[in-house]
Amino acid sequence: MSVALVGNAPATFEIKSAHLPLVALMLKSSDLGRLAEEFAQRFGDMPDFFDHDPLVIDLHPLNVAEAHALPDFAALQTLLRQYRLTPIAVRGGTIEQTALAAAAGLLSAPDATVQRTPPSVAPTATANPEPVAPASPPPMPGALVIDKPLRSGQQVYARGRDLVVMAMVNPGAEVIADGHIHVYAPLRGKAIAGARGNADARIFALSMAPELISIAGIYRTSEVALPDSVQGKTAQVRLVPGPDGDKLVIDALGT
Repeated sequence: MSVALVGNAPATFEIKSAHLPLVALMLKSSDLGRLAEEFAQRFGDMPDFFDHDPLVIDLHPLNVAEAHALPDFAALQTLLRQYRLTPIAVRGGTIEQTALAAAAGLLSAPDATVQRTPPSVAPTATANPEPVAPASPPPMPGALVIDKPLRSGQQVYARGRDLVVMAMVNPGAEVIADGHIHVYAPLRGKAIAGARGNADARIFALSMAPELISIAGIYRTSEVALPDSVQGKTAQVRLVPGPDGDKLVIDALGT
């Protein structure tokens, strides 16, 4: 026999579980001077790239590169806030690092998860394989479409979605997207896809001749000339993981 009991609920509040979308900084060095230089190179001309995003500092890479390093967390927070990031927590640190972070006002978030590109694994045979539905990522909003040429000094950022450009991206212009970038015209400026770490993002162009291409932070500049097989040709750029680190691969299309 089931019995239903009447409960009392507070009239002024409710407590619910919540999931906060965080940006993760994979800290690889305690050299904050070099970190400041590289942040300026990456984001110095994009002052609105971040929008006061909450951030967790992941110390795993630091402890691989510099065992037991003790970063200046107060100075690190000052640097990050200059780029409209809001550090709130650390993860993956030693006891000493976590204590220093706490003294600087950062929480310990050992359970925070960081998205990483899984390695490719060859399928193995099983006696009675059961079908498994592939996990579907949440759908991204519709692509941002730009139908006018982008001149030198202009910048377009497709936050949280793909970017489609129907006209030329001239030298000195910059196109940025958290997803893919499609340029149905010559690409002669800078193209930054997967700007927030999406390693599956790609760059497509009808005429590939960029000043800079970047996917998930891995970049190549025009100082290293593209091979003749792709320079000025219809091509795509993708990121391929390897034993020596991720690398950009450029493929000619339609040949």
